[in-house]
Amino acid sequence: MTQARSRNTRTKTRRAFHALLETLAEVEERWAGPEWGLRSKAEVAEAHRALMHILEGGLVTFFENEVEHPIFRRIVSPTRKFTGDNPDALYFDAAIRANRAYRVRGRMDGAVYVSFTVEMGSEDGGMSTRTGGVLNDTQFDVNPDGSFEIFLGGKPRKRGSLPLEKGASRITARYYYEGRSPAAADPGRNPALHIEPLDPGPLPQPPSDPSVAAGIARVAEFVRSRTLGLPPGGAGEAAPFISNQPNQFPKPVEPGEMGGAAADAAYSMAPYVIAPDEALVMTGHWPECRCANVCLWNRHMQSYDYANRQVYRNRRQTRLEADGSFRIVLAHRDPGVPNWIDTEGRTFGMVFWRFMLPRGDIETPHAEVFPFRRVVGRR
Repeated sequence: MTQARSRNTRTKTRRAFHALLETLAEVEERWAGPEWGLRSKAEVAEAHRALMHILEGGLVTFFENEVEHPIFRRIVSPTRKFTGDNPDALYFDAAIRANRAYRVRGRMDGAVYVSFTVEMGSEDGGMSTRTGGVLNDTQFDVNPDGSFEIFLGGKPRKRGSLPLEKGASRITARYYYEGRSPAAADPGRNPALHIEPLDPGPLPQPPSDPSVAAGIARVAEFVRSRTLGLPPGGAGEAAPFISNQPNQFPKPVEPGEMGGAAADAAYSMAPYVIAPDEALVMTGHWPECRCANVCLWNRHMQSYDYANRQVYRNRRQTRLEADGSFRIVLAHRDPGVPNWIDTEGRTFGMVFWRFMLPRGDIETPHAEVFPFRRVVGRR
């Protein structure tokens, strides 16, 4: 009986499940350890937390992947963070196929910037290889009530459409807000996105051994590509908008066709390092753009706890100086000045600047470390 049961359970699903477990074990051993520079209990624990978030992300967005009848799903949330989430934004994606045509309906929902980006080469669950086109809200019509519709693939249109070239695998929707509180933690936000094929195929078949196995395999690749698939230095370490020098920002630039990025934005990122009795003061001018913010991530590109702490600033949350410049202070405790960003007591982390639809030159933010006592003041 035992041998017969064993033969009957040698399925594609079981093999895929075991492969997922092996992937998780390898990630736990290598990525969450000294090979990736992690040694302390706190560092390992944070890596395990990041791994759980990535695994959840794979299950939510890639396990069910019906391209004939796709569904938009939210990619990240206050409790599911990976690959550079943003307190001011909601992100959604859906599976698509290059040889199909789709209609997308939604609403602006009070967002100050909305875009749709075609992701290439991610059908197996891996990271997007490049951006295959972007359509922002200046390029489609919005009705007085905030509703809109756009088209993916099919016949060319003058406005409101994106072509789907060979290799197109997903569509990512970005909703950016610029409010006093983080939109990503607001349960009332609802863009009501819906995607449908213009020429629907047959109804989806019931789950089968091959289809479930394929879903598990996508989850495994999702996890691997976002952990072991990245160099120990982090994602995109050679990108021109990323600095390896602590407390020194590179000139903000557009990411080009870099997969997973907004092609019509400009970015700048650098690690920060400040001792327990220090603060980092960042100065500059917000550029002319649709929206902008600066936020803190850990080494795994997870934002800090924006639902409960002030770990980022957008333009609306920033009090300007008399000359129109900003002075933003990163510190481990409140120094009693405007524009404090809470580091959660972390002496090391990442600072990421976003500028959406910028116009003209963007001033590079300047950063300088001071003793904490030097920045203490009164509001």
